[in-house]
Amino acid sequence: MAKQDYYEALGVNRDADASALKSAYRKLAMRFHPDRNPDDREAETRFKEINEAYDVLKDPEKRAAYDQFGHAAFEGGAAGGSGFDFGSGFADIFDEMFGDFMGSGRGGRQRSSRGADLRYNMEISLEEAFAGCESQIRVARAVVCDACNGTGSESGSSPEACDTCHGRGKVRAQQGFFTIERACPTCGGTGRIIRNPCRVCGGDGRRRQEKSLKVAIPAGVEDGTRIRLAGEGEAGERGGGVGDLYIFISVRPHRLFQRDGSDLQVRVPIPMTTAALGGAVEVPSMDGKRAKLTIPKGVQSGHQFRLRGKGMSILRSDRRGDMYVDVFVETPVNLSKRQEKLLAEFADEKPARGETTISPQSDGFFSRVKELWEDLTG
Repeated sequence: MAKQDYYEALGVNRDADASALKSAYRKLAMRFHPDRNPDDREAETRFKEINEAYDVLKDPEKRAAYDQFGHAAFEGGAAGGSGFDFGSGFADIFDEMFGDFMGSGRGGRQRSSRGADLRYNMEISLEEAFAGCESQIRVARAVVCDACNGTGSESGSSPEACDTCHGRGKVRAQQGFFTIERACPTCGGTGRIIRNPCRVCGGDGRRRQEKSLKVAIPAGVEDGTRIRLAGEGEAGERGGGVGDLYIFISVRPHRLFQRDGSDLQVRVPIPMTTAALGGAVEVPSMDGKRAKLTIPKGVQSGHQFRLRGKGMSILRSDRRGDMYVDVFVETPVNLSKRQEKLLAEFADEKPARGETTISPQSDGFFSRVKELWEDLTG
């Protein structure tokens, strides 16, 4: 029976890259894995076919030979047929998906346990987000124990090879026709046993320490931004790598400004006389300066003005967003008798010649209301 084309077995094109091959293999391997299809000979055969195909195509040299000569390139047991390495392709993916559960990688190599990443929540003001700032923080973390230099053993002694796994960090168990490797339960996958633990760290190889760090917050940073400080996390167990520290920024609400990305919005009251006659008002700006805003005659509440370049700093640039000013007309209060009289006279004053009204919006609204009432009652 002719063998199935390796590319067809994985369901990929002949020009598929390594990432596409790996993705296709993962999906098929999980689908046809014998553990998911017990007593299914067809699934078992399919599983072997996709493993054989991936074992060849993931290797650039084998793939080149296959592309040129087809299955004939491996006749004699070099890669295919009954002589191919059944576990090699699948094990790469298996390590990736279940490596933490297994406790270590393939080939007998012990895995160093990388230290944990840490999170620090920092709250800053909108002014600090605008201008950028430097902040001093203190972080408690695990560092390498000075007394034992991270070995976990008391001075004068050293860790010994585990009696259970003989230093490999893994033990094997047979499940059907699979041989499964798991982390050694005695040493936890390290391959070493500490007979005489360090009195300072108790054999962990690490101790707690608080460190002061200076954090630079760039201008234009937004709420929810994450800043990574590489190598400032916790030390790994017994020589493992150091994790990272992540600073999560939250920006406090401002009493005047509302932020929308790189833009700012502010609501500014203006006197009724300024709204009617026009004029100018000064509005605050995030840089501490004042911006002059020209108000045209007859401006209404809700009118929005745009001040270019008066908004927030834009991250990693020398530019700024815009500021949008929403004005609302303030009704005068605490009027004197004379002011009340003047307003009454103003209300009774007829519009100038050629004008029908001085309040077109309110007059128009109540005119429509009157028509509605007439329709309802008529």
